[in-house]
Amino acid sequence: MLWKLHPRTARHFHPLPQWWMRVLSSSGYLCMREAHLRGGLGSRYGRITGFYHVTPPADTWYRLPQHRRSSSSPSVSPPPSLFPFLLPLVSLSKGPPKGFEKFFPRDQRREEDKDDKKKAAPGGPGSPDDNRFWTVAVSLTAVLILLSLLDRGVTGYSNEITFQEFLTNFLSHGHVEKIQIVNREYARVFVRPNSPKAGQRYHFVIGSVDTFESKLEHYQAGLGIHPAEYIPIQYVTEVQLAEELRNYIPPIVIFFLFLFWLRRQQASGMGAGGPDRFFKMGRAFPAGTKDMKSKVKFADVAGLKEAKQEIMEFVDFLKSPKKYEHLGARIPKGALLVGPPGTGKTLLAKAVAGEAGVPFFSMSGSDFIEVFVGVGPSRVRDLFAQARKHAPSIVFIDEIDAVGRRRARGGFAGGANDERENTLNQMLVEMDGFTSNTGVVVLAGTNRSDILDPALTRPGRFDRTVTIDKPDLNERQEIFKIHLKPLKLDSNLDVEEVARRLSALTPGFAGADIANICNEAAIFAARRSAKDGVAIEDFERATERVMGGLPKANNLQSQREKKTVAYHEAGHALTGWMLEHADPVLKVSIVPRSSGALGFAQQLPDELPLYSKEALLDKIAVILGGRASEDLFLGKISTGASDDLDKVTKMAYSLVAVFGMNPELGLVSYQQQQEQQMYKPYSEQTAQVIDVEVKKVISDQYERTKGILTQNAEKLRALAELLLAKETITYNDLLECLGQRPFQVKAEYLKYVTASGLAKVEPEEHKTEEGDKAEEVSQTGPPSEPQPA
Repeated sequence: MLWKLHPRTARHFHPLPQWWMRVLSSSGYLCMREAHLRGGLGSRYGRITGFYHVTPPADTWYRLPQHRRSSSSPSVSPPPSLFPFLLPLVSLSKGPPKGFEKFFPRDQRREEDKDDKKKAAPGGPGSPDDNRFWTVAVSLTAVLILLSLLDRGVTGYSNEITFQEFLTNFLSHGHVEKIQIVNREYARVFVRPNSPKAGQRYHFVIGSVDTFESKLEHYQAGLGIHPAEYIPIQYVTEVQLAEELRNYIPPIVIFFLFLFWLRRQQASGMGAGGPDRFFKMGRAFPAGTKDMKSKVKFADVAGLKEAKQEIMEFVDFLKSPKKYEHLGARIPKGALLVGPPGTGKTLLAKAVAGEAGVPFFSMSGSDFIEVFVGVGPSRVRDLFAQARKHAPSIVFIDEIDAVGRRRARGGFAGGANDERENTLNQMLVEMDGFTSNTGVVVLAGTNRSDILDPALTRPGRFDRTVTIDKPDLNERQEIFKIHLKPLKLDSNLDVEEVARRLSALTPGFAGADIANICNEAAIFAARRSAKDGVAIEDFERATERVMGGLPKANNLQSQREKKTVAYHEAGHALTGWMLEHADPVLKVSIVPRSSGALGFAQQLPDELPLYSKEALLDKIAVILGGRASEDLFLGKISTGASDDLDKVTKMAYSLVAVFGMNPELGLVSYQQQQEQQMYKPYSEQTAQVIDVEVKKVISDQYERTKGILTQNAEKLRALAELLLAKETITYNDLLECLGQRPFQVKAEYLKYVTASGLAKVEPEEHKTEEGDKAEEVSQTGPPSEPQPA
């Protein structure tokens, strides 16, 4: 069926290439199939599905659009195709006419598929590179398997016989033309053409070649064959392709598995670095992340006034250096942020990154330690090279104690320790060596400053040591305000009041603890499906949760065990109430906790870092109050005082051997053994004296505690019964049961209990300055090892 288009219609279609017209015309065949218009416009393809013998016209022929077959459309059954191999080549055409792309959905899908392939990550699953890789791998594997199957080696396509069969069935009947020894292992038998066994191949295995020849000659001699007519023996060496390929297959498979692993790592990112990270391991940022961006600002950091002021000077110096250079000041080279865990060292560094406005490079101390030797020093060099390149800049190393630990003295260092020391040496050189670091400020954070190498902490490397302590009452209140903002509080609660009360209930808590309390309170509220918001009871439960763990739901305590715990905690509380230097009690509870504690007494330790001998003895007496109460009022002792005895022992040893407060030892301080110290700083005789004096101190205070409890036996029983009834008591309950303390109430203690709504009394002493700090809360007493001034 021939088509000739009107010129006006033909402009929407593409003519067949001239070389196709010449090929088809010269062969006498012109490809054409019935064509119908699709949607009035049709497709840009005139697909060739058959060949028709026609007389080539002189006019230009066009490929017409193909559409769905219609019953009313005339059709012509094409004859068998003479050139089927030309069919795929005929469907070559240009793109659709401009403005008609939307009428060709099939081509639009093809274009989208091409775009998807272009957008595919190189080396990723489904990408062209990945497809080519698998094509090559599968093809090579198939070729190896095919060659192994096709190559039958020396024995391929041959019948194996025994040496005895060869002698009796072949050699004795004269069927053997010659013998071929292959690789000195097999004997290939060549049969004479006129033999009945012609057309078959035979072989047999031989042992020693010399033995085979000897037996063969002996057998032929027995048959009466003249030596000149002996069967000729030919020696050949053949390479067995299959066996050779089997030798190469394992390394090839391992190579492709390694390539597969690299491509998988590239597709998954390999830590956002791809396989290049394997070769860029010596770089400080193999993943490509350099300048850390942070949304934290100094306004988001509550408290830490002194620390923020010192750190903000670094940022201000980098932003406005002329203000300092005009007066002759130079920028400090570094600052070491030191403090207990959770006090905000890393948060302060994030605020620096958010406020600096200069490149900020952040790494962890453990990032310098890698499985390969030499990676640590290389990363240090690369880190400071990038920092100098982008100067002015800031480098922050978190947990620097992982790499900055004090170098070993003696012959005990080796292995991984040598690698760490090499990394530290390179860091020392980069921070203050011959290479100038103008415009580069180094910040580092650690909570183990005591183990850092002195060469690292000296001025010139870390000019400033910024101590970040636990927040005091006012700072905790500011921190609570920040963490309370995202919470939905109960309509009856005010943020200021909640922050003030919670700050009073959490003496000694760090910023991370405060954030955890707010989060736990919200979880408790969600657990009870609170619709109004987080209530004050949720915060109180969260505080107890952080201090001692969750209350045990399946409390399997018997009444006898519960009574033992009540008298134990009552002994602590009463002894502390009656001693002048004891820490005041905020709350006592006998509710078992998930942490394993059967009860706890929340106390407010003194904020002063100085402890007199009398204060230490009072604290020892308070800790022994639980064991003494069990002994006096229950007539038996339990293991509940094991933690108390551990604390008492450490405090007594410090009092006797460290603080110089024992008359028998005098003004001598035997510090505790340091790491890698293999000897005691005192003799065996001195050790015996220390042991005797420690036991004497503990015994004296135990008898003292017993005397206090005996004098106040009725009060202790009343307090224990109150604990059994209420399980948790506060300051008001203690005041009602025990009466006023025999000693003056400290102003800071009243500040806590008043803010908590527990008491409203005026302090009897002068008021202290705001911002007094509280030490860490202890469940049963003060810190076990108070430090002298």
